[in-house]
Amino acid sequence: MTNETSQPPTAWRYCGNQIKLWRERTGVTREELAKASNYEYETIKSMEQGRRRPTLRMLEVADELCGARGLLIAATDYLKPEKFVPFAVDFMQYEAVATVLSSFQNQLIPGLLQTEATARALFNANWPPPDDETLEERIATRLARQSLLETQTKSFNFVIDEAVLRRRVSDRETHVQQLRHLLAIGAPRHITIQVMPATGAHPGLNGAFVLLQTPEHEQLAYEEGQAMGRLYTDAQKVNMLAQRYAMILRRALNPEDSAQFITKLAEEL
Repeated sequence: MTNETSQPPTAWRYCGNQIKLWRERTGVTREELAKASNYEYETIKSMEQGRRRPTLRMLEVADELCGARGLLIAATDYLKPEKFVPFAVDFMQYEAVATVLSSFQNQLIPGLLQTEATARALFNANWPPPDDETLEERIATRLARQSLLETQTKSFNFVIDEAVLRRRVSDRETHVQQLRHLLAIGAPRHITIQVMPATGAHPGLNGAFVLLQTPEHEQLAYEEGQAMGRLYTDAQKVNMLAQRYAMILRRALNPEDSAQFITKLAEEL
């Protein structure tokens, strides 16, 4: 339902263009703005071209140098870090209201199950790296999403590949903490966590996906890649992924055996 584009956010591009127009109108050079704001010339250029988010410091300096009388600073409210990558916005909206969520992951611990330390390690590994403000916003948003798990009238089902559970994204202590977190969060009756053994072929090897059911019984499916995400409502596509999920469940360990597997793995590390 949404497609990732190569364009930076519109707010970045519009604000950067306004800075450039004000600067040129008042005869302020890019070098002068860079020196006054203590940024490199190329950084100012990137902000003006919308490739980098204009910072509050740069807006304040540009506003004063160009005599904008607060008009440039006013852009600050429109430049707050995005909580989600653009292609995931539709999925997050449906995730928030879904009554049933079924997830298969063969690469990462699902975001709803990540500890703060795991989330931080993963966001720190992103490329290009986010600025500090965006990083903290994304981590806080991911952790806030996890409040959905507290709703006992919703059903959450997670199947996680064994390889994911063995992969350390940070140090040993962080990894053990993550495994124990899975055990704790999977204890309530409305949440199931199952392990897919890392042996043999199965439909999940084709990639991760999530199935959603809304209060109106609408069925949706979501797939995400390196730089794109697709939310499907087409019945044929959703049904195909639902059948794959059913086959995956038949191969996965049951919840009790999965908990024992995770417990043993945490003890062995």
